[in-house]
Amino acid sequence: MTRILLEIIALTVEDCLAAESGGADRIELCAAIATGGLTPSLGALIEAKKRMRIPIMAMVRPRAGGFCYSEDDFAVMRRDAALLVEHGADGIVFGVLHSDGTIDVKRCEKMLEIVGSRQTVFHRSFDVTPRPLEALEQLIELGFKRVLTSGQEKTAAQGRELLRQLVDRAAGRIEVMPGGGVRPHNVGGIVEATGCRQVHLTALSARCDSSTSNSPITFGSLPGAPTPSYECVDREAVRRMREMLDGLVESASAENE
Repeated sequence: MTRILLEIIALTVEDCLAAESGGADRIELCAAIATGGLTPSLGALIEAKKRMRIPIMAMVRPRAGGFCYSEDDFAVMRRDAALLVEHGADGIVFGVLHSDGTIDVKRCEKMLEIVGSRQTVFHRSFDVTPRPLEALEQLIELGFKRVLTSGQEKTAAQGRELLRQLVDRAAGRIEVMPGGGVRPHNVGGIVEATGCRQVHLTALSARCDSSTSNSPITFGSLPGAPTPSYECVDREAVRRMREMLDGLVESASAENE
């Protein structure tokens, strides 16, 4: 069995470095993870690319909510994609839907033209599309490299049945990457049930920023946290997941000997 690729969500340059040192194979760089992820700053990408050896996929998502965008939203998406590619993004992560949840093929084509030869990933907007097998064929025809999906359930563990169907239907024409609630206790079952060779997850822990501790004014913090705090990638959590994935490969190889 070949290596199972580990993609980690990162919000900052520090996150990228922690993920890489923990054993991640690839980064998805975004902002505002509490909203499901938005377009990261150009500065974060530029500085991360100076320091990183592994690929960085940059999200292009202009706002929270759904994925049916106004002309102004879409103009921003095209501009962001062009700038991110220009400054070294190894690929772009995006999704564009019609108001009924179906894939907006024409707008996806425009984004793909901008990205050119870099990798393109259709993100979890796929999980609200009707007729997912038909939608998968559209993504294949468009030329997407990969689709990130939880199998249209809240978590990839719950969506294992559809994930397996997607892998079978894809037949190597597009990569299917499970994401959504992937954790050490369930990753083995997800990999075994779906046949996927890569997983996508957060590996975050809280870090305190005491600069506002003596003020009643708040500027955003983790819900319920006793002190002003924010989330960052936990290198040790990444390392543990890397070891677990490597262990799955070793166990499967031993069984086949």
